[in-house]
Amino acid sequence: MTWLRVAAAYAWRLLLVGAAVYGVFTVLGRFHLVAVSLFAALVITSLLRPLADLLNRVLPRPLAIAVSLVGSILVLLALLALVGNAVAGEWTRLTGEFRGGVHRIEVWLERPPFRLRPGTLSDLQQRILDYVTSHRAGLLSTAVSGLGRVVEVVTGGALALFASVFFIHSGEAHWRWARDQLLPGAARPVWDRAGRAAWSTFAGYTRGIIIVAATNALLVGAALLLLRVPLALPLALLEFFAAFVPLVGSPIALGVATVVALAGRGPLVAAAVLVLIVVIGQLEGHVLHPLVLSWAVRLHPLVVAVSVIGGSIVAGVIGAVVAVPLVSVAWAVLGATRTPA
Repeated sequence: MTWLRVAAAYAWRLLLVGAAVYGVFTVLGRFHLVAVSLFAALVITSLLRPLADLLNRVLPRPLAIAVSLVGSILVLLALLALVGNAVAGEWTRLTGEFRGGVHRIEVWLERPPFRLRPGTLSDLQQRILDYVTSHRAGLLSTAVSGLGRVVEVVTGGALALFASVFFIHSGEAHWRWARDQLLPGAARPVWDRAGRAAWSTFAGYTRGIIIVAATNALLVGAALLLLRVPLALPLALLEFFAAFVPLVGSPIALGVATVVALAGRGPLVAAAVLVLIVVIGQLEGHVLHPLVLSWAVRLHPLVVAVSVIGGSIVAGVIGAVVAVPLVSVAWAVLGATRTPA
């Protein structure tokens, strides 16, 4: 029967694609540090390559790259130092505010409709202290193993910076070498077009999501400052990084801001932050993403949601961050290979 032959033909192709995807993820899982470092290097390259090209008009290429990288690192360190100083300067006042805020939350939860038993939060705090005391050895070993993670992060960051230097300096030359050495002559034009489409999509997504995240962070920071919510600057920075996880990152960060507002400023300010969540969500979904990312990423919201969830299942937070750009690049490559020159 014709339909059975067609179904069988598609079935073995899908099985082949599934096996290839599984193999790729298995290899990346074994070399996850290298894979994540190279991904970070590509992100750095997409962000700093235009700046390096601009500086190259007046500076030698190596010096332009050095100025771009070192200047970006200094700006990042200055931002982190500013956040640290803001937290340190408000710490004493915040301690008293949060103690009173926790008491207000407890009183509020004891009223309708929650009607929690008095002292529930105090009991919860005591249970947490008892757990920490009884599991001190296990927590200490976990902290020690966390030092190994810190070493991995430092190593991965060093590899990402090292690779980004070469990508920014001569990325096209590396691509041409790989194309000429790994591909037969007849396939080179098609895959050269696919590679350029992939890089254009990846760079466009990276720059676009930076713009979206920065806009969200500025809006959140300004609103929290106006509402006099404690830790407004660190919460704005949290919103910036959370925006890299589409659909779910920004609401989670604003949920944290709501809890802080409830503890530090009371339920009215917390309600205002909840309104802020709705407003920023609508702005991000209906204005920023279509305006900034539509030219680089043409994915249905359902595809974005499935990609984020699938990526988080496979590789946690890192998978949720890289899922959408990887799917976008794969779609761009598919379109480039199917489109005649």
